[in-house]
Amino acid sequence: MVAVCLNNGTVSVREKPRPRRPDGFALIRLLCGGICNTDLELQRGYYGFRGMPGHEFVGEVIAADDSNWIGQRVVGEINLACGACEWCRRGLGRHCPRRTVLGIVKHPGAFREFLTLPERNLHRVPRDIPTEHAVFVEPLAAASEILDQIRIPGGAPVAVLGDGKLGLLIGQVLNAHGAEVHQYGHHKEKLRIAAGVGIEVRASKKTPVAAYDWVVDATGSSLGLAQAVKMTRPRGTVIMKSTVHGLVGINSAPVIVNEITLVGSRCGRFEPALKLLRSGRVRVDGLISEAFPLKKAALAFRRAAQPGAMKVLLNA
Repeated sequence: MVAVCLNNGTVSVREKPRPRRPDGFALIRLLCGGICNTDLELQRGYYGFRGMPGHEFVGEVIAADDSNWIGQRVVGEINLACGACEWCRRGLGRHCPRRTVLGIVKHPGAFREFLTLPERNLHRVPRDIPTEHAVFVEPLAAASEILDQIRIPGGAPVAVLGDGKLGLLIGQVLNAHGAEVHQYGHHKEKLRIAAGVGIEVRASKKTPVAAYDWVVDATGSSLGLAQAVKMTRPRGTVIMKSTVHGLVGINSAPVIVNEITLVGSRCGRFEPALKLLRSGRVRVDGLISEAFPLKKAALAFRRAAQPGAMKVLLNA
């Protein structure tokens, strides 16, 4: 089978054996995958990654212990938890200390013709959600995780820093929740997507000081967290959504003096994401830049890394 590999910053396409399906796992044929910022950071050296990347995907189940899965179009949660530890018993398998992570930590990723995932990780994609839209379920679940972690009253002003793919999804999720979202970014074309769903857009060069009780850093930049802290009122909350390779420097004094809460936020539940996509309250059609076949993955990664690029898809 064709598989995409990362090694020392180089993207290559290789022939690999079809993976063996362990008990309790499904064998899935890739239909479509999405290159996200985390994949680009892995290419740059995040986690010291080498191997097959990819965690945003839609596929068709071709083999499973439960025959009801066979032929189903699915998306999959990326954390493979042990199912037996304290965190798993509490329903927090995403924090299982023995977990592996699809395409990131010790489990080969989705950018290959066939992949495996536990059947318990799978979610059926409703027929009325197009495959290229369903690719956004995983990042949309990450955006929705904010609402599982933080209580934001309806109508409350929230600043979202960043007009990239995840930042725009976060803005739409919070907007659908009823927050008064102010989206800060550098790119007029991207900000038009936010404005098109009724979000107020603002230039990142004109960020106010101590203006919000809730600020989301989705800049993907090492400077974003410090900027978010400056914008947050005393006893406010900064939600950290940026994945950055390397250390992020920040002056802790204003965090302590102003008693600001920093909340790390990562993966989320897929159910709210699927509901948002199906309802049309979150629009993703404008977030796709281009699609490439798996065999042109190196070109696709270069395109995804270009300034202003949105979601670049890989089709099997």
